[in-house]
Amino acid sequence: MDVKWVVLSVFIFLFAVVTVLGFVASRWRRAESLDHLDEWGLGGRNFGPWVSWFLIGGDLYTAYTFVAVPGLLFGVGALGFFAVPYTILIFPMAFIVAPRLWSVAHRHGYVTPADFVRGRHGSATLALAIAITGIAATMPYIALQLVGIGAVLKTMGIEGEWPLVIAFVILAAYTYQSGLRAPALIAFVKDALIYIVVLVAVIYIPIKLGGFDDIFAAADKKFSGSEQPTDGLVLADAQILGYSSLAFGSALALFLYPHAITGLLATRSRDTIRRNMAALPAYSFLLGLLALLGLMAIAAGVEPLTSASGTPDTNTVVPLLFDQMFPDWFTGVAFAAIGIGALVPAAIMSIAAANLWTRNIYKEYLRPNATDAEEARMSRLVSLIVKGGAVAVILVLDPQFSIDLQLIGGVIIVQTLPAIVIGLYSRAAHAWGLLAGWAVGLAGGLYMLYDTPNPVTGKEHFGGAQYALSNFGIDTKVTLYTGLIAIVLNLIVTVLVTAVVRMTRGAEFPDQTSPEDYGVEAGDPGVEPLSIEGEHAPAPTGRG
Repeated sequence: MDVKWVVLSVFIFLFAVVTVLGFVASRWRRAESLDHLDEWGLGGRNFGPWVSWFLIGGDLYTAYTFVAVPGLLFGVGALGFFAVPYTILIFPMAFIVAPRLWSVAHRHGYVTPADFVRGRHGSATLALAIAITGIAATMPYIALQLVGIGAVLKTMGIEGEWPLVIAFVILAAYTYQSGLRAPALIAFVKDALIYIVVLVAVIYIPIKLGGFDDIFAAADKKFSGSEQPTDGLVLADAQILGYSSLAFGSALALFLYPHAITGLLATRSRDTIRRNMAALPAYSFLLGLLALLGLMAIAAGVEPLTSASGTPDTNTVVPLLFDQMFPDWFTGVAFAAIGIGALVPAAIMSIAAANLWTRNIYKEYLRPNATDAEEARMSRLVSLIVKGGAVAVILVLDPQFSIDLQLIGGVIIVQTLPAIVIGLYSRAAHAWGLLAGWAVGLAGGLYMLYDTPNPVTGKEHFGGAQYALSNFGIDTKVTLYTGLIAIVLNLIVTVLVTAVVRMTRGAEFPDQTSPEDYGVEAGDPGVEPLSIEGEHAPAPTGRG
């Protein structure tokens, strides 16, 4: 494929603008020093409603939104819409739960979800498990962002992996310098571009294709001739339970990701979080429009490019649609929106993973007396390593449906739900029970993922996050979201082990928090802005 120079030029120009903003961000809302995790990793914990709305929206609505969801809809039909209801479900949940996490984290200076688990349940081992889980779940999610950039570059005629390496180096450089302020500032540009591109696309493309009646008719014709009986514009009966469980399970997982919690903790108040949870469903409307691009690509006769393994690469469907429908200059703008839409969440994810390593592994086990400045330097360094690991994942894997990367991460991260969410309300679950439940849920989830083939892509293992109930000896074609099955196992084991520990009068671990910590607001005693030399609650000692 020849290089599309006009498209590439517009893409490079907007990419350069964002890069400049990334470096300038270190002077935006400038602190005396970024040598502190509160400043480098949480932006000073002082983002207001507008900044945090763009930041959290840019964090949660990623290249996965632009590439994977329409690609799945293009490939299998109605099942691809699962992302729309799950993003609607999560915001009422977060409206209730997230302010409690904000309060206790600001009262005690917690930077990561594992910090909270350490303080609440008194177990360093449980906190270590939560930290490792968060890092492991984040890696495929970062890799997914690079899949989005790669799909755009491939459509522009840029072959090879070197452009991804260049994008990684640029992203790593300004994240290293500016911390969370970089993606927060870039998110304004990213979201503006995405809204412009999507609104133009959902008006202009249907007009060119003869209207939505013709679009849905073309999609229905394709799926009617599919060899897969589950493909179609309407869910098959056997898919309904799997679809609903996938939406519900994904909703449970979304705000457990370290990068989502990082966005929440960077806000200035509980009220800011509540306002954001009320306003963020606007992005769900955008997501529904984006999903329709997959059906438009069918009507437009888009043929996906071939992946390295010789199979159709559905990640290229939306870039090819834009390239076919729009003049080159606007296609360049659309491609830049996808590329920048990958950079913002990738930066936040790498920061969140680095903070987990620094606070809950490095400081807890390797350097208990590390200074604030040393913590910040370590997080900066590890954020580079995390991005490098994500690039390595992409170089090794060849996912046809890149959405698999996100769904696998969801199965992993949802195993942290009992320790975090239940912990925000009660200590009824013992740390040993939570740890045992986590281990069983994670092992079971990973086994089911391994045991799941994908007949469309030809994968024998890790072919999706829907587990066939027939594997349990049930005569049915019904599937369930793997993460939901795994979290049920997790909860059962948690309850059983907790009961045994209580009956045998096992060790009780200290709780750093108190009931009033979960309801404090900005300005209350102990929730004043934390200075860079400020005193955080000292890390508890001992091992659980």
